[in-house]
Amino acid sequence: MLETIKETATHLKLAAALEPKVGIILGSGLAGLTKEIDIKDSFPYTEIPNFPVSTVDGHHGELIFGYLNEIPVVAMKGRFHYYEGYSMDQLTFPIRVMKQMGIQSLILSNAAGGVNPDFQIGDIMFIYDHINLMGDNPLIGLNNNELGPRFLDMSEPYDRSIIEKAQLIAGKMNIPVKKGIYAAVSGPTYETPAEYTYIRTIGADAVGMSTIPEVIAARHMDLPCFAVSIISDLGVQGKIVEISHEDVLEAASAVEPKLAGIIKELVPQL
Repeated sequence: MLETIKETATHLKLAAALEPKVGIILGSGLAGLTKEIDIKDSFPYTEIPNFPVSTVDGHHGELIFGYLNEIPVVAMKGRFHYYEGYSMDQLTFPIRVMKQMGIQSLILSNAAGGVNPDFQIGDIMFIYDHINLMGDNPLIGLNNNELGPRFLDMSEPYDRSIIEKAQLIAGKMNIPVKKGIYAAVSGPTYETPAEYTYIRTIGADAVGMSTIPEVIAARHMDLPCFAVSIISDLGVQGKIVEISHEDVLEAASAVEPKLAGIIKELVPQL
C-alpha cells in the first residue's frame, strides 16, 4: 500500500501548482466552501492514479489545490464511504496521499443526524470525540511502521487546541456552535427510532456514516484533526420524521456559508 500511496502522491506533486499545508474533506452538501478557495489546479478523481471514485449525489469527485486565506490547501470535493463498497484502505487512501504530499493538519466536515435533544436542524457541532459503530477499522491487518504505530493511542482524536481556536473564531463571528460526540455507522440506511435511542444512550450527540475512518488514518500518521458536523436531521423521540438524502443536502447547504466562514478564518491559525 505504501508504494501505491507514494505513486499517487508523486503524480499529484508533479501535476499540482503548489504544496498544500492543510487538507480539507468536504462532506454532503458542503462543497460550496470551494468558492472561498483561490483554485490553482483541480483533478477529477477519475484522472488520479489509484484513486477511488465517489458514487454519491452531492459528492462531486474532484481534488482541488489552491489558496484559502492565502494558505495552500488541498480539498476533497466529495469523499468515499464504506457503504459504497470500498474497503477501509480505499476510503482512507486520499488522507494518506495528502499526508505524503506534506499536509500538516486535516479538516473534515459532514452532515449528521442530531440525537441530542438540545440540538436543532442547522446547528454546527464541533466534534471532540467519537464512537466507532461501523464494525471495521482502517488499521486492521498488517501494520506498516512507516505510516504509524501498530497500536494507536486515541486519547485525543480531535485536536483540543484547534477546537478552542475555532470556538473563538465562531464567537467573534457571532455564530453559535455546539460541541459533541459523533458516532459513525456503516449506512446506507438512516437509523431506526430504536437505533437513534441506542446511539444517544451510549453517549453520542450526532450520528453519521463517515469521518471516523479518515480520522483514525490521520491520527495513525500523527496528523492533527478538526472535524465539524452540520445537524441536518433529528433522531430525537417526537421529532423523528421521514428523511431523504435530498433533505440532508438541503439542510447542510443552508448552513454552509457560516461553516465556510469559520474554516476560512481557522486555516491560517493551523
